Amino acid sequence: MNDRPIKAPSAGLVAIIDKRRVQRQFRAAVRTYDDAAVLQRTVADRLIDRLDVVRTRPVSILDAGCGTGYCTRALTRRYRRARVVGLDLVWDMAAAARRKAGWFARSRFVAGDVARMPFAAGAFDMVLSNFMLPWCDPARAFAECVRVLRSDGLLVFTTLGPDTLIELRAAWREADPDATPHLYLDMHDVGDALVRAGFVEPVMDVERYTLTYPHLDALLLDRKALGAGNAMHPQRRGLIGRSRFERFRAAYAASPADGKLPVTCEVVYGHAWAPRILAGDRRVIKIGSV
Repeated sequence: MNDRPIKAPSAGLVAIIDKRRVQRQFRAAVRTYDDAAVLQRTVADRLIDRLDVVRTRPVSILDAGCGTGYCTRALTRRYRRARVVGLDLVWDMAAAARRKAGWFARSRFVAGDVARMPFAAGAFDMVLSNFMLPWCDPARAFAECVRVLRSDGLLVFTTLGPDTLIELRAAWREADPDATPHLYLDMHDVGDALVRAGFVEPVMDVERYTLTYPHLDALLLDRKALGAGNAMHPQRRGLIGRSRFERFRAAYAASPADGKLPVTCEVVYGHAWAPRILAGDRRVIKIGSV
């Protein structure tokens, strides 16, 4: 597996995602993830409900970035004749998903990198991904999704938009102007990346959620339990420093809502289709998608 840091795809973005840091954070969160993943499950349910309007009956499905397998199990229940494969960058997460699925489940789990998936071209009718994109390079991920999807295959996904954790990032900027926050792509950038990868008819929309916490420590513990720390590289080496952290704490608590601290999550939903391939490997792309 290539563990080099991943360049983020936005033009002019100098921060990059550190894949090793992503692996460490999520490996440490395997035992605590499910208890903390309330929003993740809510969004996963809404994403899968959106499949009601999609006229497709997949027989092979990939859950990319499966984590502990919540979406994998839901897809297995929904598509009872389908073979569902869960892929995660962290072996411990894939192993946890396998245990939760049970040995007789119609699913299997693989540890691997979405930027270089261990599957043949055209292996899947559908790829679903819930909150994987913030932890990888979407351009590489989308290119691989096009490769492993059959002709006219469907990609459905969620990711986080730039207003996610806006309160937290504003407080860090006030406490430390040189800090490198974890950055989230605008849905228009995500849509452009889909088209560049070869997908057609992309559809995107946004929902905003506001979570509240009784105090900052509860928020930070929740983030750690999810494995959702800052994965940008480079980071300042060494300890944050007590004075800097206290400035951050004071800045974040300056405007509590009803005595609680608000946290914004901008959730981007999207789906797109792999291009139709005719005999002779000629691709058909509809005019409206260009």
